[in-house]
Amino acid sequence: LFIFFYLATGMSITVGYHRLFSHKSFKAKWPVKLFVLLFGAAAFENAAIWWSAEHRKHHKHVDTDDDPYDISKGFFWAHMGWLMFKLKPEPPLDNVGDLRKDKLVMWQYKWVHLISFIVSFGVPALIGYLYAISTGNLSPLGGTLGGLLIPGVARVVMVQHATFCINSLCHMIGKRPYSTSHSARDSWIAAIFTMGEGYHNYHHEFQWDYRNGVKPWQLDPSKWIIWTLSKFGMTSDLKRVPDERILLAESKETKRQINDQISLFQESLSNSASELVEQTIASLEQLSDRLNEITGELQSAAKEKINLSRTKLNALSHELRSMVSEIESFGKISLASA
Repeated sequence: LFIFFYLATGMSITVGYHRLFSHKSFKAKWPVKLFVLLFGAAAFENAAIWWSAEHRKHHKHVDTDDDPYDISKGFFWAHMGWLMFKLKPEPPLDNVGDLRKDKLVMWQYKWVHLISFIVSFGVPALIGYLYAISTGNLSPLGGTLGGLLIPGVARVVMVQHATFCINSLCHMIGKRPYSTSHSARDSWIAAIFTMGEGYHNYHHEFQWDYRNGVKPWQLDPSKWIIWTLSKFGMTSDLKRVPDERILLAESKETKRQINDQISLFQESLSNSASELVEQTIASLEQLSDRLNEITGELQSAAKEKINLSRTKLNALSHELRSMVSEIESFGKISLASA
């Protein structure tokens, strides 16, 4: 029962509150909406319209004072302090006009507290009671309390902290393969307990994509659920960023890393002549030249809306990963020579 409620409420936040309502990354039929609104409320993270308003504000003002969970104010603030200590008046819901037109969303907004208590505590407590009287393995009181405390209270705490980790840990730990213009990071560790939301650097670059984990090896259960529902006609219009644009973002970020490494080694060379440093700079410049070719090819494909073959995309992706590995090895040389 705990596992069901954990997955149902957790997925309702990631699939429903986040990817459906906040980012409109796909469309859903009313049964899907109703499910995520009922079980999303059971996570005790407020109504979907309020959650979406805050989240859209986060994306618009990330890493600034107007970001509701600004990581620059520290881990605790981004994790849960922003909820505990409101420094500013509650903002008007002025960025969710589209959700105001959704009758189910507004119904949940009106009754969210009642729904939260019934679905989160009432239903598991009732199931625990019915289990106890039907099996005789527990007393009715024991079954009721077990349902209330384990799939109820304990599950709420765990789901909330999983959500909070996206706002805190995913802006602190991990890599930034798509952009360093913001603090969001990709973390496969965070993806495990956040239903695939750990690939946060990608998400901040391409927030309207229904996927967070876009690589074949990346764990993203929320993506798989949305895709599976589409095969049954329950979701539609799944938005995807073209592969060419994704690789282009990676190539630009790799180019920035190469330029940073070249600058570091040139500074080192100015301080003391070293054949190793000179060779390293030459190698980095070769990588930079090749990267310019890749970037140009991807920019042309994106501009002309040309879809490169899967074989070509896989080859470029592999080449970029190899470049990143080389850059990291050069970084170790830089540290050793410092």
